[in-house]
Amino acid sequence: MARLEVGAKAPAFTLRNQNGDKVALSSFAGKRVVLYFYPADDTPGCTKEACQFNDGLLAFKSLGVKVIGISPDDGPSHVAFRKKYGLKFDLLSDPDKSVMAKYGAFGEKMLYGKKVQGVIRSTFLVGANGKIERAWYGVRADGHAAKVLSSLED
Repeated sequence: MARLEVGAKAPAFTLRNQNGDKVALSSFAGKRVVLYFYPADDTPGCTKEACQFNDGLLAFKSLGVKVIGISPDDGPSHVAFRKKYGLKFDLLSDPDKSVMAKYGAFGEKMLYGKKVQGVIRSTFLVGANGKIERAWYGVRADGHAAKVLSSLED
C-alpha cells in the first residue's frame, strides 16, 4: 500500500455526495480541507468519529478548514446517517474504493489478528495549494477529530 507523504500532491477526485451531487477536490482550490476515510456509515467507531468531527465543525470552520467524510457507502446510506446524527458536512461515496486506494486508505490490514483487504481509517489535511499538509493512517476513531483540530491550531 502506497502512503502519501507530507508535501505530495493530493490525488484528484470527483465523487458524489449524499445528494448525488458531484464534488471534486479541485473545487476546494485555495482552501484547506480535511478528508477523512472511514469504513461504513452508522457503525460504532465510524459514528463516534463522524459525531466528533461534527461537534468540532465550528472550530474547523473558524480556521478556514472544510471537513469531508468518504466511505464506500451509497448516497441513501449517507442521507440516513447524516439525518440520524445531525451531521452537517458532506459525505462522499467511493463505492469502488478507487479514491481510497489512491490515498493509501484501502488495502491490507489486520482485523482480529487476520490479514484482510479493507478500508484503513485515514485522514488527510489538504492545503490550499492542493498538497498534503498532514496524513494520519490507521487512526483510532475516538478522539481523532480533536487531534486533527489540535494540529491545525499549532
